[in-house]
Amino acid sequence: VQLQASGGGLVQPGGSLTLSCAASGNRFTLMYMGWFRQAPGKERECVAAISWSGGTTYYADSAKGRFAISRDNAKNTGYLQMNSLKPEDTAVYYCTAGSVWPVTVEPGYWGQGTQVTVSS
Repeated sequence: VQLQASGGGLVQPGGSLTLSCAASGNRFTLMYMGWFRQAPGKERECVAAISWSGGTTYYADSAKGRFAISRDNAKNTGYLQMNSLKPEDTAVYYCTAGSVWPVTVEPGYWGQGTQVTVSS
């Protein structure tokens, strides 16, 4: 599985961005998907995850109420809608896929990362 993340950029505090993750290969539809982020000097964090069916989701406390993860298996694409962005959301965001829940076990597949910068 190859993953291509896109949609990052510069946004003002309070703004919104939607990240997309395009996957190649038909195994993606049977995999868990997650979004991780890493800011300079900080540990990598799983901010959101979703099961293959979309029926189970996870959000880090920092993302609850502001981020929404979703997927469209027909398009082999996952999404992370981010609202009410804060400067502390600034990081490189990575989409991931794997056969186990990404919150507990590091995913096997990683995209290249997309930079999100929240600044006025």
